[in-house]
Amino acid sequence: MKKIYLVLGIPILLILAFVIYQHTNPQAQESITYFPIDPNVTFKTAQTTLTLMNQQANTILWKEHSILDRKAYLRQDAALLYANGRLLEGLWNWKQNTAVLEQEKRMSIDKSALLQAITFHHAELHDKEDQISSSQTMSSDQMYFITAPADEVNIKKQLDQQTERMLQLSWNKGLRFFAINLENYQAFPLSQFNEAAKDVLPGFTKSETAAVVGNLWEGLYKNYILGIKKADGTSESPKGSTLPLILVATDKTHLLVLTETASGEPILLRQMMGAVD
Repeated sequence: MKKIYLVLGIPILLILAFVIYQHTNPQAQESITYFPIDPNVTFKTAQTTLTLMNQQANTILWKEHSILDRKAYLRQDAALLYANGRLLEGLWNWKQNTAVLEQEKRMSIDKSALLQAITFHHAELHDKEDQISSSQTMSSDQMYFITAPADEVNIKKQLDQQTERMLQLSWNKGLRFFAINLENYQAFPLSQFNEAAKDVLPGFTKSETAAVVGNLWEGLYKNYILGIKKADGTSESPKGSTLPLILVATDKTHLLVLTETASGEPILLRQMMGAVD
């Protein structure tokens, strides 16, 4: 995992709280909701892929696909694609009474870029007693899109360095703005969170880690993917925003999502941790 060098700073000026969603309408598009994980339900397939379609036309195919081992009351997938550390596009879809969900998009890329695609696959399950549980997993893919023949090794190195430098500056700006003490958190770029939470987060149990993942994506879906919720009550498109830094509180009470809008405004989203049983 890449090292993250971050700077602390001035008093908190703004915290945007994630809205804690009450499960009132499971048919709503905005309804990714974390419920305790059913250990008997698994994803047979969960995959995100980036494929070069046409080098001359600068076209790629971005695709995500997931299959649960049974039909679910509600299936949802949320996918994000970043180019050089900034959100290029988002996809989200939901269906009832299905096991399979997939999305794809062909995209033209106008310059060399480090592309990072991240998907959250989710299922909401209701048993005969109407008890509600969840199943969830994540998948990701990465590719270097290079527009012209050149020294690929050198271009990849440059893209990595430029992306990391931009993100470090953005995250440091946000950490100073909100006066976040990193000693109280485990920090993960969203692009690395998938691997970090694959088994268990350091100091967390498996059920606690599942709660972190579920609560994170519940908040991301409603307050980032569908529009970044701002302190003045307005909402801004997430396109062009920086790859979020995920901060998981070591006392296990909450998590933070730190990002910056395309216009340069630091944003901090806060989510209280839900049940882990």
